[in-house]
Amino acid sequence: QVQLVESGGGQVQAGASLRLSCAASRRTFSLGWFRQAPGKEREFVASIRGSAGITSFANSVKGRFTISRDNAKNTVSLQMNSLKPEDTAVYYCAATDNWLPSENQKNYGYWGQGTQVTVSS
Repeated sequence: QVQLVESGGGQVQAGASLRLSCAASRRTFSLGWFRQAPGKEREFVASIRGSAGITSFANSVKGRFTISRDNAKNTVSLQMNSLKPEDTAVYYCAATDNWLPSENQKNYGYWGQGTQVTVSS
């Protein structure tokens, strides 16, 4: 089992930055961030996998978001810059021990409770 606890959400103006963090109870192979906006399905945002820390990003956040992990602390962070109103959503941290594609939420077995990010125009 893995427990995940997110932090760092909040309400900001468009163009601002936020940093989300997720603390895991143990190390896992991949860690990812997903988000769900009101009335929409949950979607992939970013992931980091393996000891090499290979990253992947949704097209909608490329160039604005970065993801990093601290293996010593079992944490993953999502730095979100140049935020837009369309980034408003509940952001979820997810973890998996498998080698399957990290962009697919079905490949994650552990999820955090989510943290709200609201970007106003």
